[in-house]
Amino acid sequence: MLARAGVSPAVLGPPRGRLTTAEFFALWEAIEALAGSRDLGLRLGAEAMPQKFDIASQAALHSASVGDALAKLGKYKRLVCPEEVTVGEVEGEARVRFHWLLAEGDPPRFLVDATFASVLAMLRRGAHKPVTPLRVELTRRRADAALLTRHFGCPVHFDAPVDLLVLPAAALAEPFVTHNADLLALLLPGLDAELAAQDRRRTLADDVRLALCRRMCGERPSVDKVARDLRVSSRTLQRRLEEAGTSYQRLLDEVRDQAARRLLTRTDLDASQVAFLLGFEELNSFTRAFQHWAGTTPSRFRAQARAS
Repeated sequence: MLARAGVSPAVLGPPRGRLTTAEFFALWEAIEALAGSRDLGLRLGAEAMPQKFDIASQAALHSASVGDALAKLGKYKRLVCPEEVTVGEVEGEARVRFHWLLAEGDPPRFLVDATFASVLAMLRRGAHKPVTPLRVELTRRRADAALLTRHFGCPVHFDAPVDLLVLPAAALAEPFVTHNADLLALLLPGLDAELAAQDRRRTLADDVRLALCRRMCGERPSVDKVARDLRVSSRTLQRRLEEAGTSYQRLLDEVRDQAARRLLTRTDLDASQVAFLLGFEELNSFTRAFQHWAGTTPSRFRAQARAS
């Protein structure tokens, strides 16, 4: 698998191997190519033993409840890898989303399967009872529907704008039998200190990109809304971006370009649906913008992607 992924075995040597996001994705693509089984991603996620959990998952497993566990996972996951976990409550639903901050391409489907399966297995282990999602939403064309439905025990929707694990909001209150306040008292101060150091290294452009990604779901991501998310005025935000050598429009185009390529490559959504998800008011505006970014129309880009 390492050879197929183009990753040197020396990278994984002691004391602790580290991969770039691109190398990590390539390794998961190699796993999928060589697996011989469509459920291997689900099994790798669901069957991991607690002693093999990363530090963010350890903190989550010893939390007080399902909601507390997801909050800790969202807070500390970036210490383990450049991945953000967010939980939003909407109309009685808890929508868990995973976003890779440094990804230039889409996360491999086996990685998404393993991530969702591992989080669900951790929640079930902590609650010591079944935790059943309302649905799973995947940004891919329809494939392995019966397999995924059987594993998660809920409907699976394809061609979604983002990957989501959707739980009943009431499930957030389920207590954890694995709660260990003494262990958390030892773990969390060190994790919080490292997180503060990491946050000091982040740039304003990084924060704007992340805020745009969160809002890239059928609304026009205006500078006022993003500034409000970052707790600054829109004038201050634009001035600080200019001082950093970029602009809000440049970052918006960058995020929209990446999202458009992903949706056109991985889903069967038509161009007008993609335009809506990216916040364009008209299909023609999206088509002109995409031609500027990619040098071709959305339909030709999709045809070329499928052919390759």
